[in-house]
Order: sequence, then C-alpha cells, then structure tokens
Amino acid sequence: MKVKILLAMSLCFVARVADAAVVERGNLVLDNIPEVETPLTARLEDYMNARGASFVDWLPDGSVLISTRFGDAEQLHRVAGPLADREQLTFYREPVTVARSPQSVTAPGFIFLKDQGGNENAQIHWYDSATRAVRMISDGKGLYGGAVWAHDGRRVAYHGTGRDGVSYDLYIAEPANKFAAPRLVFNGFQKSWAVQDWSPDDGKLLIVNRVSANEGHLYVMDVASAALTPISEGKDVASVSQAKFSADGRSVYLITNRDSEFEQLRRVDLVTGAAEVITAHIPWDINAFARSDDGRYLAWVANVDGIDRLTVINLANRSEIVPPLPDGQVGRIAFDRTGKKLAMTLESSQSPRDVFVLELERNQLTRYTKSEVGAIDPLQFAAAELIRFPTFDRERGKQRQIPAFIYRPSRGPSAGTDFTGPRPVIIDIHGGPESQAVPTFSPFTQFLVREMGFVVIAPNVRGSSGYGKTYLNLDNGEDREDSVRDLGALLVWVGAQRDLDAKNVFVYGGSYGGYMSLAAMVHYGDRLRGGIDVVGISNFVTFLESTSAYRRDLRRVEYGDERLPRMRAYLQRISPLTSAARISKPLLVVQGLNDPRVPANESKQMVAKIRARGGEVWYLAAKDEGHGFRKKQNRDFQQKTMVTFLERQLAKGK
Repeated sequence: MKVKILLAMSLCFVARVADAAVVERGNLVLDNIPEVETPLTARLEDYMNARGASFVDWLPDGSVLISTRFGDAEQLHRVAGPLADREQLTFYREPVTVARSPQSVTAPGFIFLKDQGGNENAQIHWYDSATRAVRMISDGKGLYGGAVWAHDGRRVAYHGTGRDGVSYDLYIAEPANKFAAPRLVFNGFQKSWAVQDWSPDDGKLLIVNRVSANEGHLYVMDVASAALTPISEGKDVASVSQAKFSADGRSVYLITNRDSEFEQLRRVDLVTGAAEVITAHIPWDINAFARSDDGRYLAWVANVDGIDRLTVINLANRSEIVPPLPDGQVGRIAFDRTGKKLAMTLESSQSPRDVFVLELERNQLTRYTKSEVGAIDPLQFAAAELIRFPTFDRERGKQRQIPAFIYRPSRGPSAGTDFTGPRPVIIDIHGGPESQAVPTFSPFTQFLVREMGFVVIAPNVRGSSGYGKTYLNLDNGEDREDSVRDLGALLVWVGAQRDLDAKNVFVYGGSYGGYMSLAAMVHYGDRLRGGIDVVGISNFVTFLESTSAYRRDLRRVEYGDERLPRMRAYLQRISPLTSAARISKPLLVVQGLNDPRVPANESKQMVAKIRARGGEVWYLAAKDEGHGFRKKQNRDFQQKTMVTFLERQLAKGK
C-alpha cells in the first residue's frame, strides 16, 4: 500500500514538472503555459488588430504630432491636417509616445522620450526636422522627462535622476546646439521635482515638489540664480497636479485640492497672494487644463463621475464655450501657437483613441485621425454602464456605495455570440492605487464580452482618485485591506444578481491591481474560479525595498514605511505572499523582467511559493518589457494566454 502511495506521489510530481516546463519563444518565457493557438484565440486576432492615435503636440507649422502604431510599437507621426496621411517620423523597436515641440520656429525639430526594454529609464532625444537626424541629449544613466520648452524656442527644461539615481534634478539644454551640454540648474536633494512652465520672459521656472497624491509644493525658481520663491496659500497640506504662469506672468494657474474635497483650478496672484477658485461650481476633480499663449482662452477637463467634460472660457469676458464632444475620455489638450485651435485625444468604451481639433471661433470639432478597429463592427461594441454597490461600512449614516463600470454582453443577431443564462464575471481592478477605472476603449474587454460572454466589472474601490481626497485616503497605511473588503462586497453584490454566475468569477489586475487580485485570491478564494496577476505586488516589504530608489519615498507615503518595526510587521501580515497557502484556485502571473516599479522578484517568489505546495500557476514573462507589455507581439501573446486560461478554467466548472 505504501509503495502504491509513493508511486502515485512520484507520478504526480513528474506530471507537475512536465506541466511546468519552461520554454523560451523569442523574448517571451513560457512557464507552464499550454498551447494558446486555438479556435477561440483565432477570433481574438481580429480584435488585436485595432489601434488608436493620441495627440502628442502641435508643430510650429500648424500640423500635429501624434503617436500611433503601424508595426509592433507606437511611434511618432506627423499629420498635416484633418484626416491627412500619417507620416511616420520615428522607427524604433521601443514605443515612442511622448514628445514636445517648441512653438517657435527657432529650433526646427522636437524632443522625444524613449526607454530600453521597458526599463522606464527614458532618455531625451532631439529630432532635427530638417535632416531627420536624432541625437540623445541626456546622459543615458537615469530617468528623464517632464520637458518644457522656453518661449525663445532654443531652450528646454526637464528633470532627471542621472546624477545620483534618486533626486529629480532640474536641467536646461539647447537641443539644436550640439556643442552645448545640458546644464544642471537645481539639485533635487533626493526629492521629486518637476518643471511646470517658463515665465513669459523666460527668466523663471515654475516647479513643483511632489510628495504624494495629496501633497505638493509649488515654487518660482529664478533661472540665473536657482533661488526659490514658494507659492504658499496656507499651512495645510494640499496637492499640486499641474501649474502654469498666466500670459502676463503676474499670476499662476494651478490644480490643487487646497481647502476643497476635490481638485480645483485656481489662480493665485504672485504679488498679493490672493486666490480665485475658477471651478468652485464643479463638485468634481479637474484633471487637466491649458492656456492659450496670448492669454485669451483657458480650457479645463473635469472628471464627472468617470466621464470627462471639457470647458473653454474666454478670459476677457468669462464667456463659456461648450464644445460638441461625445461622452468619453479627453486625453492631452493643448492650444496651437495662434491660440485659435485646441487639440485633444478623445475615446470612449465604444470608440478608439483619436485626435480631434476644436476651432474655437466657430466652436467646431474636426477629426484629424480615424483609427481602425480591425474586422469588427464598432457599432456593436459594449457600452460602459455606471453602477454602485454597497460595501461593508457607512458614510454619513448610510451604507457606503462603491462606483464601478460594467460591460454586459448584448443579445440577438448583432452580438458576437448569442448568450443565454447567467454570465461569468471578470472583476477588472485598476492599479495606482490612486488611479481610476473609466470607460476607455479596450478591444480585449470587448472580446471578453462579445465572444466569451463575460460580464466585465471595473470597480473604483476606496483609494481611487476622482471621488475626493477623503475617498482617496480611505486605504492609506493600516487601512489597506479595507479596499480588499470592497472586493468582498462586490462579490456579495454579484451573488445577488440573477444574470451573473457567482460560481464563475475571476479577478484580474495589473500593478497595484495585481496585488488586489492576489489579495482577493487569499481572502475570497472560495468564491472565485481563478485569478490573473499582471506585474503585481506580492510582498509590500520586499517591494518597497527593491522598487527603484527614485520612487521609494513616494510609495512609502501611500503604503507605509517598512523601516518602522510596527509598519513592517503590518505590511508583512497583509502581503499575499505571507498567506500564499490560502490560494487554492488557478493563477496566471504575467511579468516584464525589466520592471523598475514592481521588480520581477515579486512575481517569481509568489509563483515559487504557490507551486511549492502543489498549486496551479501559469507564468508568462518577457525579457524586453517592464511594467506591463507594450509591444504588440508580446501583448498579443499575453492576451491569447489569458483567453486560454479563462477558457480552461470555465471548462473545469462545467
């Protein structure tokens, strides 16, 4: 009898080893990943061919710089006018999506950012429009970004960590002058600094020291002496998310939650200190704003319960322009050099990212790009529905409500597949944790809904942005697991819905959302069919000790300081790795091996611990990716793997 038991155990061990065979396919590492080319994933390919286009910046000649993908990674393109050809300018294996151009023709070109293999050590490159030659102007050692051009069109200011790997120092460079080396103008003193704007005379910089999502400090810096003058409105801590000088340089516009539950647009007089709250009438966060160079127009984007609303006002008479925009999300906005046009990115749950231009004098919205959605009828895409579900605690005497967006399969001949009966569920958890789930275009979500019949629910658990700073802070420090309890409340809500199959619920998330997926597997595994963790945190202590040095203090403000014994013990206790033995359902883990935010060891140690006790884990890694897969070839394989994982787990439940 003992011999039979030992033989059975031996055979099980051999089977597990065989299942967990590691295969390298190009830059991908497949560990216990089965064949993913199936009839179902063949249908997925139609969805994976969709693409979007994003507004990057205006060029001095009135054309626009956009980012879009025609190959494996997004690159920069020039679009001369409405629906004109997309002229590709950069050709790299790595994505290029961030660039800034001077509005003066003094420097004939633009700068752009590019990292290597997803390591996020972005370097600043100069693109000469006359010769199409490219030259790197940063030192190649650290992370650089936040570039802002001076009005003279010669100089650009930016931050970088190359000096010590921790401090966000400030530099000024003359990109078109190959003989002028970038000049260090401010020592960051191991803090996170960013350039916001140049003064109209180019003699001063507006800079911000960001401490956390709820704390920032704004200063005016003299370019010649590096002397700082604080812009202070009071002693209380407040956020600063964006700032810009007024056209005359006498005041500053900024987005802050000072004296408010929400992020508001304010104007502060630099002489008297008097402040005006421009958006006091809007009980929601202001996400972004822009000002025309001539000071005539001011535009802002308000986040109204997850839907963006664009407003433009004429500052001379405070008259308001209501742009004819569809419901959805508004990306980067910027005025052209004439101040008569406002460019932006628009998207919704049913339409991909595209570039539009608002002509202010006629209040006319003009499409500049029209992105393809593959061989799928875009009229049949599932719309996002805003819901709220009750959670475990109370707010103002009533049960707290958690917002979420839900995507449901349609029925009838127009649907991808005509589904009947209760539908399986995927809970799609955003990262951050200060991010927010909003209706954006996701071909993968549309596939899950239309072809697999899933109902996808994207909750904004406590700690999400967009609902006020009190809500944002509800998961800080030792309240971290309260956001996980919100997921438990969502599972209760799912169980009460007649059209949802509570026996087939999956959790899926990336980054902090990956931690939430793992935590849900620990606490609510008996109510889940499986989970997907993409670049997620498995242990807060090892994460804080190994995340890149330049971001460590920012994360300690959010999660707690692991160097303090009490907090270290708490973080260890709530980490999914500590309770990995409680994860009994299958898990898919996805990791970029160059990830500087959540290093690969976070996933490796989780996989090893679950497998050590015989648990089922699929592990997919990429050698040329970082915090998520950005290259199409890698992303396509990841999505096929996810579909295969979900399909197999659903089959087990039948």
